[in-house]
Amino acid sequence: MAYPGQQPGGYYQGGYGGAPGGPAYGQQQDPMYGYFASIAGQDGQIDADELQRCLTQAGLSGGYKPFSLETCRLMIAMLDRDMSGKMGFNEFKELGMVINGWRQHFMTYDGDRSGTVEGHELHAALGAMGYRLSPQALNNIAKRYSTNGRISFDDYITCCVKLRALTDMFRRRDVSQQGVVNFQYDDFIQSVMSI
Repeated sequence: MAYPGQQPGGYYQGGYGGAPGGPAYGQQQDPMYGYFASIAGQDGQIDADELQRCLTQAGLSGGYKPFSLETCRLMIAMLDRDMSGKMGFNEFKELGMVINGWRQHFMTYDGDRSGTVEGHELHAALGAMGYRLSPQALNNIAKRYSTNGRISFDDYITCCVKLRALTDMFRRRDVSQQGVVNFQYDDFIQSVMSI
């Protein structure tokens, strides 16, 4: 089974977060590092509160309001490969690229430039990202993330983060790439609650 963003021949091919502490080679020249370093502590990592401030300072929320703390927690969980509950600079940089891609995608489907999309636009956006979901699943997702039939940018990002994280977890367990996995209850709870 093909998953959204899947590279030929297997799983997600992204990099891992940098080592705690000082910047790695080339990071000091990166304009994003300034935002990150001004907020990260001595450990070179940021938590959800710090991520919220960092994204706002870096302008990664676009012209929209700052991301909610819950959305920031979800973003960390999506990229938290060492399960530390924090994010290093390389993970932050990866997140920035992902958010920018999702922002461009959001703007494509926000035809009236209201800062929101409607349920049918969300359906089209998710389909364009490669998610093959049933109409029932799409309707449930739209209901979950909409307010008065409209989905804000923050909720759109939250939806994208959850879909990506859940898909990645599912993909790791779907060794035969058939779209079917067996979960033990505890594994299922750990997977879902870590997002």
